[in-house]
Amino acid sequence: MFDFSFFFNSILLGVGLAMDAFSVSLANGLSETNMKGARMCCVAGVFSFFQFLMPLVGWVCVHTVVRYFSAFEQFVPWIALALLSYIGGKMLWDGICKKTSPSKVIGWNALLLQGVATSIDALSVGFTIADFNSLQALGSCLLIAAVTFMICMGGLFVGKKFGTGLAGKAGILGGCILIFIGFEIFITGVL
Repeated sequence: MFDFSFFFNSILLGVGLAMDAFSVSLANGLSETNMKGARMCCVAGVFSFFQFLMPLVGWVCVHTVVRYFSAFEQFVPWIALALLSYIGGKMLWDGICKKTSPSKVIGWNALLLQGVATSIDALSVGFTIADFNSLQALGSCLLIAAVTFMICMGGLFVGKKFGTGLAGKAGILGGCILIFIGFEIFITGVL
């Protein structure tokens, strides 16, 4: 039930799914260079929560309403592109127009949108874990969340370190990163 391959595969899924969240965490660290440890845990926790929730929702969909989910799946790249382009575009605009301080706090609404945008593609992981029973699916999603949390914390630390050196240009770089991630999700999802 919970053998080596279960843990290994779940951790690998977590690493793969966390890459977009890592990049966004990096951008958040660049934007908010004064972020304290508790706030970093909250930011990483938001990404972890959504990376936990989305595969579990996907698993539930596979076991209940798979035909509705497969129709929705074609819109995932468009949704991610729209959300990340909006958030990144706003960061980019604010950075260019100097509307923000060098260390702008990312609002909770933006953070929740980032969490959804970076994890929405994880819905399809429900298909890859479709053979799991409910306990295994829950365990796998918890491992994915734990891996995501650690990777996002790393992204926040690196972003903070380099964000201090970049000062006023951090918002521009962070916005460009978010827009790039949106296009990357869109292109890989459509092709």
